[in-house]
Amino acid sequence: MPDEDTPAAALERQLEKDRLQQETKNERQVWYFLAYFLFGIHIIAFVMIYAVRHAK
Repeated sequence: MPDEDTPAAALERQLEKDRLQQETKNERQVWYFLAYFLFGIHIIAFVMIYAVRHAK
């Protein structure tokens, strides 16, 4: 009986597939967080530049 046909091997493959899907989701969330963070930093910088240039 080949090792690949056992229920344990099928469960192992499913767990590995689920782990890879979760890892991909986590990576995507990190990139979104980084993008929002950098966008926010730029908005704050532009507001500060505007405030300094228009101060009396």
